[in-house]
Amino acid sequence: MIERYTLPEMGRVWSDAHKYELWCKVETLVVEAHAAAGTIPAEVVEPVRNAPPPTPEAVHEIEAVTQHDVIAFLSAWADNTEPREAARYVHFGMTSSDLLDTALALQLVEATDILLAKADTLVATLRDHALAHRATLRVGRTHGIHGEPDVWGHRVADFAFGLARSRDRLRRAREAVGVMAISGAVGTYSNIDPEIERHVARKLELTAADVSTQVVLRDGISEWVSSLAIMATVLEAIALEVRHGQRTEVRELWEPFGKGQKGSSAMPHKKNPIISERLAGMARIVRAQIVPVMEGIPLWHERDISHSSTERIALPDASVALDYMLNLTNRLMSGLVVDADRMRANLDSTGGLIYTSTVLLELVEAGMSRDDEAYPLVQQAAMETWETGVPFRETLRKRAALWHDGAGLVLDEARLDEVCRPERFVERLAPMFDRLQALT
Repeated sequence: MIERYTLPEMGRVWSDAHKYELWCKVETLVVEAHAAAGTIPAEVVEPVRNAPPPTPEAVHEIEAVTQHDVIAFLSAWADNTEPREAARYVHFGMTSSDLLDTALALQLVEATDILLAKADTLVATLRDHALAHRATLRVGRTHGIHGEPDVWGHRVADFAFGLARSRDRLRRAREAVGVMAISGAVGTYSNIDPEIERHVARKLELTAADVSTQVVLRDGISEWVSSLAIMATVLEAIALEVRHGQRTEVRELWEPFGKGQKGSSAMPHKKNPIISERLAGMARIVRAQIVPVMEGIPLWHERDISHSSTERIALPDASVALDYMLNLTNRLMSGLVVDADRMRANLDSTGGLIYTSTVLLELVEAGMSRDDEAYPLVQQAAMETWETGVPFRETLRKRAALWHDGAGLVLDEARLDEVCRPERFVERLAPMFDRLQALT
């Protein structure tokens, strides 16, 4: 991921320097376990433990010749070990994937914990924003067209619960990727005791794989990337709502716009939803990693490395992008400007058409048949309002007077006042807001 979208904490997780620190940690634990078991001399433990990790530059210089990253790392680390002879017992009985998969599990867990903390923060931000707007009336839209009255807090509550589910899904995926293996070539433990693996797993707070064929099967990592993609797409849904709300014709929502900020190089009046559009673009990056990572599940026999190059790009990119998105969405929702007056004006802008559903039910309860009488009457009045701009209550009254061969239909105006009261449409949302209040 490019620097522009890489935040420092997550960037460090995927840095080469940190990777080599983790590789040293894993190899040192293996040496300690071997020494405790009497497999190797005890005196080699301290020199290995005290050897500083090699620099990325040192490893890369050797790898340019060896074309093998683990061998390059081991050689560069051996150069830092005093006495150097102690390094001969590093990687004893192991194969490259033992080191790579175990250290990768640590990186994935670290990355997940960063994401979970930010998801917690955003869930709280969304919850509080929704509760603050539980009475902010707006028109609900289906297909982009006005439907019935709603409140802005209801819409945001949907995002809050959706993100909470995504967070919980990622928490479960953390377990799926916190899996390591130190089982040797082709995973048969031929040159390493399974107790070594169990010891390292305990020390690293990881789970030893039930089985590994030199590599840990990539279904867990695929689950993790899929969880990231779902969360990113929930964030995109939030962004899409803001983008629609900031359109000039709507003008119900505004992204935070800082002092000195510019919207356009050519049109000084512009205040564009750039945060939301950036979120939409970055969600594509996260989703795009699902298939390449999933294709790492089928490998040739016990192991090949076709998954390796993919994961070097896909796993950092997915987590770095989502980390940035969570940060950005929290900024968006913390500073979002909600124009309640404009929301009410838009709700009233169609002359009462949004009340057709309740008027229809009222006429049915008054004794009219639904399909043959009430629906045609209400629809005809509504179409006249669409075409002429005359308020719906007036076109309804006019059509009712002509109903049934001129016999007419007397409408109870007081009752219509009640069924066309927008607050009436959202009264039953109270239990949902109670559930939202309890969301943590």
